[in-house]
Amino acid sequence: MPFAELSITSNFTFLTGGSHPEEYARRVSELGMQAFAIADANSVAGIVRAHCELKALKREVAEAQRVARGEVEGPSTLAHVVSPDAVIPRQISAARIVLANRFDVTVLPQDRAAWGRLSQLLTLGKRRSVKGACELHLKDLLGFSEGQMLLIHPPETPSESWRQHAETLIKAIPDCFLVLAPRYDGQDRSRLKRLAKLATQLNIPPVASAEPLMHHGNRRRLTDVLTCIREGLRIDAIGRAAQPNAERRLRSESEMLLLFRGCEDAVHRSGDIAARCHFALTELRYEYPSEVSGGEESQQRLVRLAREGLHWRYPEGASEKVQKQVAHELALIEKLKYAPYFLTVHDVVDFARSRGILCQ
Repeated sequence: MPFAELSITSNFTFLTGGSHPEEYARRVSELGMQAFAIADANSVAGIVRAHCELKALKREVAEAQRVARGEVEGPSTLAHVVSPDAVIPRQISAARIVLANRFDVTVLPQDRAAWGRLSQLLTLGKRRSVKGACELHLKDLLGFSEGQMLLIHPPETPSESWRQHAETLIKAIPDCFLVLAPRYDGQDRSRLKRLAKLATQLNIPPVASAEPLMHHGNRRRLTDVLTCIREGLRIDAIGRAAQPNAERRLRSESEMLLLFRGCEDAVHRSGDIAARCHFALTELRYEYPSEVSGGEESQQRLVRLAREGLHWRYPEGASEKVQKQVAHELALIEKLKYAPYFLTVHDVVDFARSRGILCQ
């Protein structure tokens, strides 16, 4: 399968990522990549920006195609900006969960239900902490793991406690993978072999990632400035905290295959994982609160209240015309699923009247 970058860090990982989600979305298209995942630390905030940018890109490509076919009269600002053959990549929703003990794993929900569990996990961690922080533990990750695919990020030197955490996850969750990522320090050949051996010991497949911090190498200096702000350093005293080079950038499939010579299967496996993640943000719709009360469904409750209202307004009995009108309106409300809205209005008015508050 074609390579898909599944561990992108954007600027929504505060003071770490050097590029906006929108920039990654555009760059992924330029590189001809079929799929990608922005996975920020304990956050899914950035993926909406990328989603909106892809929608804009799709519109631009459609217009460029119309221009190419001669269907647009007059000049077009998009004709020379976007190629009519540009790839519209598929975005995979993800988050990089960093546990309280620094155990690091990218979570990829496979379906709508799994996305809901990931959202609940993040909500749980953020409610425990001060604003801007997130406190999660291994048992929390296990509790919301159904339907998730996990990419485990190994440290440079795995400790015994790290191995225990990894083994616990692997035993409980069927879809676990070990991330192989270069560090561009001249030691990557031996590093990748060592990590591939670790994957074999853990009995899970390896998957390749460039773990980019930038959509393009020209963001290196900006990334170093962010590091200085994060660490409280002057730029002339950044030392080894600086990026050693501009290599932590988004990479094409051909670059990844070159970097991962001997581990090509890990590069292609990323595409296999991407193909198994079916959830998309387009599945989400606004859902009005159900207004279920005492086990009574919203439509049933509305019908009951309507009948009580008829009795209150027409104590001697409503006319046939009125009853037909009420039945017609209730049927329409049920068809449109608007019952919860009317129940909200009823409850607000009922509360106001109980407190002597004027309402209309």
